[in-house]
Amino acid sequence: MKRRVVVTGLGVVTSLSLKVDDLFDRLCRGESGVHAIRHFDTTEFKVKFGGDIYDWDPGEYIDKKEVKRIDRFTQFALVAGIDAVQDSGLDFAREDSFRCGVVLGSGIGGLNEIEAQMARLLSKGPERVSALTIPKLMLNAAGGNLSIRYGLRGPNYTVATACASATNAIGDAFKTIVYDDADVMITGGTEAAVTPMGLSGFQNMKALSMRNEDPQRASRPFDADRDGFVLSEGAGLIVLEELEHAKARGARIYAELLGYGASGDGGHITQPDEQGEGAAKAMNSALRDARLDPAEMVYINAHGTSTWLNDKAETFAMKRVFGDHARKLSISSTKSNLGHTLGASGGIELVVTAKAIQRGVVPPTINLLTPDPDCDLDYTPHQPRELDIRVAMSNSFGFGGHNASVILGQLRNGTP
Repeated sequence: MKRRVVVTGLGVVTSLSLKVDDLFDRLCRGESGVHAIRHFDTTEFKVKFGGDIYDWDPGEYIDKKEVKRIDRFTQFALVAGIDAVQDSGLDFAREDSFRCGVVLGSGIGGLNEIEAQMARLLSKGPERVSALTIPKLMLNAAGGNLSIRYGLRGPNYTVATACASATNAIGDAFKTIVYDDADVMITGGTEAAVTPMGLSGFQNMKALSMRNEDPQRASRPFDADRDGFVLSEGAGLIVLEELEHAKARGARIYAELLGYGASGDGGHITQPDEQGEGAAKAMNSALRDARLDPAEMVYINAHGTSTWLNDKAETFAMKRVFGDHARKLSISSTKSNLGHTLGASGGIELVVTAKAIQRGVVPPTINLLTPDPDCDLDYTPHQPRELDIRVAMSNSFGFGGHNASVILGQLRNGTP
């Protein structure tokens, strides 16, 4: 019998808030975490805004000596992970450490460290490059450090599929529990790419919005006047647990993870399939895995990046999958508030989706001022919506043609 998996802990680090409940409240109030970048000097950049966490201080969670030994993206993961574990109420000292693991996603990893040590190499020579360079920049550093903190010896690896990284990681962690390779998994994504190299790279490929004069309205998914995404940073981590394990310890359960699907476009390295065939395949696979009829879907937290091609392709994909029911769906993109956190986005958005199910509220898509005729579904513009969210989906699509979808639902009796 397929083992059932539930969400028992949530943790976030975002430019809008570092606490889950506060983040959800602010999203529903239509607040934005986008602003003029303060993490570094943007004088020479065409794009001068984003979702940087400019006042970041992990000292409450991490010893000062440890902070210096880990990159910013790992710091984000540790803080979000610690909050998620505390929220779950788990005491790992009481658990079989080989039955508890970590699967995280990150699209880029330690970009801050790469830039800092490259500057040292060029200005001071190879002998001055830090001995900590590799342990800080490697993509698996976040998951490795999180597992070390709690002494977890179960499955532990990192997924790198660009902006789909966190959702692929969550799907893998889900399957690890389903197939009885673990009882508890910490999973999600982390990213800290708001750096000079990150900003200039995305800026020069013309992927970013140029609305320097109005940054809080720059991220406008599904709007006819959208002109690119807003680069942000952060982390979103969750604790997944086998249902009977969670019930045995009296855990609070936010939602049940019902299904996961993934696919590839096999097309362009940065542009999505314009008709959304790959995205549709991922959604259909998640529905099949969850044993759900498309008409049972209530809410979709869309990938919704505010780029011209992505928003149209995702809309076409939802129509392809859900048919006439697509017009009955409540859809929203919380990237309208937070910008795009790349490999962390799927983790943050699944946290938001779990809270939406728990609260019975669909967060809005802000900045949707001029509807795009090609994006003609219900994106919950401007105001939150009270709704009995029995089943919800979260989508993530990444450069390289990576597509991933996960489905959460209210805890149900019996077998899904």
